[in-house]
Amino acid sequence: MPAKNEGLAHCKFVLVFAVLTDLLGITSVLIGVFAPLEVKGRDFGDLLVYSGALLVLLSMVGWVMWYSGNIEGISSAKDLGDYKAGAVDRLARSLSQRIRTSRRSHATV
Repeated sequence: MPAKNEGLAHCKFVLVFAVLTDLLGITSVLIGVFAPLEVKGRDFGDLLVYSGALLVLLSMVGWVMWYSGNIEGISSAKDLGDYKAGAVDRLARSLSQRIRTSRRSHATV
């Protein structure tokens, strides 16, 4: 049975992680900039701005992981034509196939 393309279904947890860290980071930056946050005479707005920026940076890692997890590879050698695969290509293809088969076996359980 051929695999069905499920769109956003690949790497769901990484997508949720990226979206949540984006939301938390942007919210933190906005609160840090616009809300007066003073406790005992000390301003904590800078802490929220810097931590929000770090969360947005962390979300970029999640977006890159999600995007790279959704890239579809070349499935067969006949799609390549005359191209002869090198050792790195064979290693990448076999590793990708192992990950794909383990993902499918976990999905059926």
